[in-house]
Amino acid sequence: MPVYFLGIGGPNFLETTAHPAYLKLAEIGAEITGRVKPKAIVVFSAHWQDGPSKVSVNAAETTDLIYDFHGFPPHYYEYKFPNKGSPEVAEKVVRKLAGAGIQVEKVQRGLDHGVWVGFLAAFDPKNNPLNVPIVQISLFDNEDEDVHYRMGEALEGLRDEGILIIGAGMAAHNLRDYRAMRGSREPMPYAFSFDEAVMEAVSTKPKDRRAAMSALTKRGDARQAHPTLEHLLPIYVVAGAAGLDVGERLWTMPEGSLNWAQYRFGRV
Repeated sequence: MPVYFLGIGGPNFLETTAHPAYLKLAEIGAEITGRVKPKAIVVFSAHWQDGPSKVSVNAAETTDLIYDFHGFPPHYYEYKFPNKGSPEVAEKVVRKLAGAGIQVEKVQRGLDHGVWVGFLAAFDPKNNPLNVPIVQISLFDNEDEDVHYRMGEALEGLRDEGILIIGAGMAAHNLRDYRAMRGSREPMPYAFSFDEAVMEAVSTKPKDRRAAMSALTKRGDARQAHPTLEHLLPIYVVAGAAGLDVGERLWTMPEGSLNWAQYRFGRV
């Protein structure tokens, strides 16, 4: 299996179906269902962080949606994304993480909007349904990129079992500037520069990739692109899981204080 980092928007993304990023996610979703054909998906989102030194795995067989956002029109809380979990895949995840010395526990939880909003675009239930289990894993509640990279390394073997690993976040995500810009789509300089740096880091030779990616958060524009790191950390997980596969940027789009870049490690 390849591994993916998908740029996924917030709840308002649900009704911007003509947005280029929405259309690109649909294209990547078709690639996944039509050519990759995973047996299951393991996913990390920016919107679930557990403890500073521990992670959780959703082991529920039936998963609801979590509407973890506020202030939107009532119908936003009625969206559905048909999905199912897999206690068996969750157990595989737990064994691999525990075997790597990572503190982990199984929980019963739904999918947060950091997953299902983007998955509705990628895997439209009518046109491109996703008929495989989805198991979500939390991030650590810290900003240590290296522990997230190591978590990905621990899960690399899942790919040999037909399990697809996806990280959901954004290449640039500054909501403070987003609000200050009052709807302007003129890209901020860091929405270009930081994504270019991400592209260079993920396309580095695998033996040098860890160091290249660690250097990203030391850049002068890092805290402009990510005042907090939760939308960036999923790419460290998938980079760790990529093993000897080199990453490539499939597509990018800076917009205001955001960047919607989509990445894949490995070939289809």
